Amino acid sequence: MIERYSRPEMAALWTLENKFRVWLEVEIAVCEAWQELGVIDQASLDVIKQKADFDLDRILEIEETTRHDVIAFLTAVEEKVGPEARFIHLGCTSSDIVDTANGVLLARAGDILLKGFERILSVLKDMAMAHKGRMVMGRTHGIHAEPTTFGLKIAGFHAEFSRHLERFRAAHEGVKVGKISGAVGTYALLDPELERIACQRLGLGVDPVSTQIVQRDRHAHFFTALALAAGGVERLCVELRHLQRTEVLEVEEGFAKGQKGSSAMPHKKNPISAENLTGLSRLVRTNSLASMENMALWHERDISHSSVERVIMPDSTILMDYILHRLSNLLANLRVIPENMERNLMGSYGLFFSQRVLTALIESGMARQEAYVTVQQVAMKSWESKTLFEELVKQEPAITERIPQETLASLFDVGYYKRHEDLVFSRVFAQS
Repeated sequence: MIERYSRPEMAALWTLENKFRVWLEVEIAVCEAWQELGVIDQASLDVIKQKADFDLDRILEIEETTRHDVIAFLTAVEEKVGPEARFIHLGCTSSDIVDTANGVLLARAGDILLKGFERILSVLKDMAMAHKGRMVMGRTHGIHAEPTTFGLKIAGFHAEFSRHLERFRAAHEGVKVGKISGAVGTYALLDPELERIACQRLGLGVDPVSTQIVQRDRHAHFFTALALAAGGVERLCVELRHLQRTEVLEVEEGFAKGQKGSSAMPHKKNPISAENLTGLSRLVRTNSLASMENMALWHERDISHSSVERVIMPDSTILMDYILHRLSNLLANLRVIPENMERNLMGSYGLFFSQRVLTALIESGMARQEAYVTVQQVAMKSWESKTLFEELVKQEPAITERIPQETLASLFDVGYYKRHEDLVFSRVFAQS
């Protein structure tokens, strides 16, 4: 099923063919390092670099007998290279190649994902700027609270995704390491300088202390950073789904010509992208739990992590690439409906002004609890009678006796709620 969510660049990275190609990159980098250290002569290195290749079907055929993928890979390469193949894998253990190759693959996958995060931030910034000052009802517990702006809503998501980007950027750096340190990390038949040279050629840093493997907290950091970002995707999508409900309908997903919403009900236009992304985000978070379970291995290494990583490395990066791409398209094509925002703003009869009236009464000298009960009684009457809150406030003697008419009138200015919008925007977008 994962193929459905694959985009070409990321999908190509995780093919079986490409996995072995990266293994070969690592093996050749090690050979080049050995040559630099004087262990392999230049002529032999030239032959290796010229002839080193493999046939995927041949690797799989050999693996049927060896039951060991690295040995099958090496055997297939040796068949292509000939006698000089004796220098390939010199002093190495399987994990030297596999873990270093995983560092390369995750580094390249991370480069793609970073572009996805940056694209999301660009779209969110454009949206926030486009809807700066557009008043909407803010809701807490799903209930009308006080007004905000749609620009502020989106600015909040931009700020969050900026944090997701920074977390992932740090995690990405954390997995960009390799290890060529031998069976238990002691360089028994190797040389730390060999490791440095080979990793540098591959664009990786050196894991300062490795066992047979690179420790899996690095990978857990990578996948939990994706999990947190997936949580942010779901939070944004849940917001969009609520805003598209028929009773609210302040935004609506783009609906293409010929698109259908329901097999039974021709009128339906559902928030399918936001719903799909909500579900896929759960898979990314689930995989992060597996990455954390992979941290605790026996002594210098066991193999319990390997089968897990064959699933979560391609799945999580492919899914997240798809998620970021689809979310950016969803946002870029989102239909914003200002007239419904205006309608909903006064859908609760202006009850959101209650805190301003409460504060004015307290400032007049009324005890807070007395002021609260006074305003609450007017608010409940407004709600039950479907009468504007402002009208009933101006008819309530307990309020008008304390607050002058001119002051009272100033309390019902909707624009009051966006007076600090510029400040918040400057905080969010100062760095972008």
